Amino acid sequence: MSTNDPTIELAVEPTTRWGRVVDTVRGWQPRRLGLRTRIFFMFGIGSLFLAVFLATVAYTFTRSSVLNQRDTVSIERAYNNAQAAQNELGTNNTSANAAMERLRSLGATRFAIIYRGDWTASQAQYGPANIPQDLQTRVIQEGVPSRMITTIDDKPMLVIGIPLLITDARYFEFVPLDDASSALRSVLLSLLFAGIIATLAGALLGTLVAGRAVRPLGDAAQAAQAIAGGRLDTRLEPTDDPDLRVLANAFNDMAAALQTKVERDARFASDVSHELRSPLMTLAASVEVMQARRDEMPERAQSALDLLVADVTRFQGLVEDLLEISRFDAGAIRLNLEDLLVAEFVRQAVAVSSVPTTPVTVTERGERVIIRGDRRRLARVVANLIDNARLHGGGDAEITVTEPEGEGEPLGHVWIIVEDHGAGVPVEERDLIFERFARGAVAGRRSTSDGAGLGLSLVDEHVRMHGGGVWVEDRADGEPGARFVLELPAEEVGV
Repeated sequence: MSTNDPTIELAVEPTTRWGRVVDTVRGWQPRRLGLRTRIFFMFGIGSLFLAVFLATVAYTFTRSSVLNQRDTVSIERAYNNAQAAQNELGTNNTSANAAMERLRSLGATRFAIIYRGDWTASQAQYGPANIPQDLQTRVIQEGVPSRMITTIDDKPMLVIGIPLLITDARYFEFVPLDDASSALRSVLLSLLFAGIIATLAGALLGTLVAGRAVRPLGDAAQAAQAIAGGRLDTRLEPTDDPDLRVLANAFNDMAAALQTKVERDARFASDVSHELRSPLMTLAASVEVMQARRDEMPERAQSALDLLVADVTRFQGLVEDLLEISRFDAGAIRLNLEDLLVAEFVRQAVAVSSVPTTPVTVTERGERVIIRGDRRRLARVVANLIDNARLHGGGDAEITVTEPEGEGEPLGHVWIIVEDHGAGVPVEERDLIFERFARGAVAGRRSTSDGAGLGLSLVDEHVRMHGGGVWVEDRADGEPGARFVLELPAEEVGV
């Protein structure tokens, strides 16, 4: 079947489209919140739900109480007024006027009376037109006391109908409900305001609790950073909290085990270096004796001697590097600080390096820069960078002393830049090459297998002890090669 068969395209396309949909959905996944934020939201949302629940319960109870109390008082007053109207109609049964006057004297202002088929109302809006028909039927025709809510002039009104049993009359009283509604609105606003205050208080409490809950983790993080920085004796304070005690004990046990291992490895490297030093000195002395009689040897012996001299020299450098590393691990490094004119110092360091012809370029401002550092160790740094360029960077290197890019007045740092013409360093390996014994893929691509991977590690250690930094990047001119930038604190002379 041809690869252009549309059947195949139809079979593959849905899968590809589905894969894109899955990738899109995965990209929409929210970022996980931190512990402090989660605790804050838990307290805030919990306080909000609790405030809403309590406010709902309180409002429901208050509303029920207010309405029940209003109904009880209204019905009781309506029956008292109905009884007074019935007494007046029983005494003077010619008309309802006497009953009306009596009710007004008792303070009733919203009522209506139907007596012998005639309606009499205290005000026009409280007449039969505003009494629901169902209520009239139950009270007038069926003689059953009833009540019903209606609306008069856009205001809610409770209408209570009471049959007057002794006389042929019916009494209707109107009770306004807007005062109860106003009271309930006030209660609702109060509860809403109290809910907001409770929610804010809960959020504030959540912030305080989150801070206290996360504090042990912060202490553990600081202790871990201190250990990572070389302070292996850092430990967490013991605590009485049973949960935190487990974390503190586990962390301290881990730190103690790590300290023991690092110290054991450091002692091993130091012991091995010292043990190797004595036979190496004997071997070097023997090689010097052989070198003195090199001309008396046959050609093949001379070639073998040259190889031996190179390996002994390389071995001496490795042992010295191991000793220096062991001193770093033991904290035995002490800097002999002095003021160094950077341009002059770099030229001197290059002159005693493995490639004394390495060109050095110094900017006009770089000629006036002074650093405070250990001359021997910084010279070792420059020599290691030159050796790295010689072994892995194509052989030729250039050194530039200049001010940092974009740094204004006054000058606070100086850059010593070493550039080579090798294959460069891949981005993913630019941090790896400053680790101890880190060679791997970098060494495989950068010309030779010379070196044990300690030179750049020593560069990084020495520079950090001087308060500076070192990194590698591509050459600024776009040509193939690596650009090692050494940054040190500095000041300009006469500024």
